[in-house]
Amino acid sequence: MSFPESRIVTPGPYRATKLWNEVTKLFRAGMPLKKHRQHFRVYGCCFTAVSAVDWLHELLKNNSNFGPEVTRQQTVQLLRKFLKNHVIEDVKGRWGSETLEDNSQLYRFPSTSPFKVVQNHPLFARKSSANGLIKDKDGFFKFPHLNRRSSKKYEDEELQENTEPVSKAEPMEVPEKAPQVHRREITQEDIDDVWRNITLTHLQKTLGLTSLEEVLDLAQVNPHHIVYNMTNVNKHGVVTLQDKLGDLPHWVLSAMKCLANWPKYDTNQSSYPGFERDVFKTVSDYFLNLPQPLVAFEFYELFVNILGLLQPQLERVAIEALQLCTLLLPPANRRKLQLLMRMISRMSQNVDMPRLHDAIGTRTLMVQTFSRCVLRCEEEVDLDELLATRLVSFLMDHHQEILQVPVYLQNAVQDHINYLKKVQITYPGTGVSATLPMYSFCRQISIQEFEQQKLSASQAAIADLLESLLKDKNLSLKDKKKKLKQFQKEYPEIYHNRFPTTESEAQLFVDKPKIKPPMLIAMKKPKILGMRN
Repeated sequence: MSFPESRIVTPGPYRATKLWNEVTKLFRAGMPLKKHRQHFRVYGCCFTAVSAVDWLHELLKNNSNFGPEVTRQQTVQLLRKFLKNHVIEDVKGRWGSETLEDNSQLYRFPSTSPFKVVQNHPLFARKSSANGLIKDKDGFFKFPHLNRRSSKKYEDEELQENTEPVSKAEPMEVPEKAPQVHRREITQEDIDDVWRNITLTHLQKTLGLTSLEEVLDLAQVNPHHIVYNMTNVNKHGVVTLQDKLGDLPHWVLSAMKCLANWPKYDTNQSSYPGFERDVFKTVSDYFLNLPQPLVAFEFYELFVNILGLLQPQLERVAIEALQLCTLLLPPANRRKLQLLMRMISRMSQNVDMPRLHDAIGTRTLMVQTFSRCVLRCEEEVDLDELLATRLVSFLMDHHQEILQVPVYLQNAVQDHINYLKKVQITYPGTGVSATLPMYSFCRQISIQEFEQQKLSASQAAIADLLESLLKDKNLSLKDKKKKLKQFQKEYPEIYHNRFPTTESEAQLFVDKPKIKPPMLIAMKKPKILGMRN
């Protein structure tokens, strides 16, 4: 089965609409059309529903924008949306309210254009300067400091802007007035802004977009969520919640542990045939009944755009982008997403897990069950199910990397905070300023104070030299006495302070009693006379 050549829909605004138009174009260009007889009548240039499901299902599975996780039932759902949006119609010209089934019913392409027009999305129409955004000369909104430069380069350029070079031909005359030192008070709000700006800067650079406003309402980004998700984690990297009201109920968490560790679950729990299916239904019912998906509605467009990076050569880029995007989620959502991905990943790889569905395998069941509770749009979008399937499949395979704390982001934030802690020095009358680290500057002292400090410092060093001489165990007693005499001659005051009395000096050199070796009494060896026979 051959398919028309498809293209990768790269990240950018309205990616879901562009994907819809791409699939529609491929389907109209490649779907085989034939003559079919129905109810004693012949219809030309049409196709059966089952043929359309077969062809479109293979197209989606082999398309890099969707992948092999697409199921036949999802393909049927997409064809129903085609019928609803008049991409196709039945052979009698009916569409919209009709229902398409996986059978031999006949359909055709209408003469009208099926492509959707990309219009202004309400997400991007809510931008205002009150949200911290500014307009450029062309009237477009721009987010401060969000460009494709790295945070380090941004710091260097800001430093250059704050420090004007001085011409070598005309040396600067230093004024008599003392320079003015401006210290920056770093508040928690400043720190939150650093986390927000640097995270979004890295995300924009990773996605390769000229502006994040194309895919994200920047007013919805809460810096407290980023900081909390980065700093409040356990040894496994899972978010820990201080407010337990947003956490998983105990009975759900217990059921998830049971499935993740199957068959090594709590032996105190009752077990019976079909027990694992009931436990799985308990978990799935909880997640499917959540009021919002784990990827909050305001981040739908952002995550859809990351799906455009799920290509073999861009896998590492997609992982880094998802690392950053999941930090934007509310901590309770991130924790639930982490625990859910850990559970379904273990279940899909567990060869001892009994079949939870009679017709499909465990991995496919996990993807189909939890896709909509992870990603969906607030208003129904035509490709929601396929896009959610794509995201959950990738998260299952790479959740350990995606949901860990990115160390490089911590380092970048710390470097920028250290930069903000530097002080600004202004030289009055010159217009010259410089940024320096926030060190404690020395105060000016008099010459008399300087001489006193110099004398006390040198005397302390000489006193330390005397102590090291006294404690030197490698010197013989004779050599030590000789050096101490020299020291006393050169530095009598310091020597006197150490040994104020002759008794204190004599105590150091108390002779130890010498033990003379006992005199040996020379004893003559007795002569042994030989005995003669």
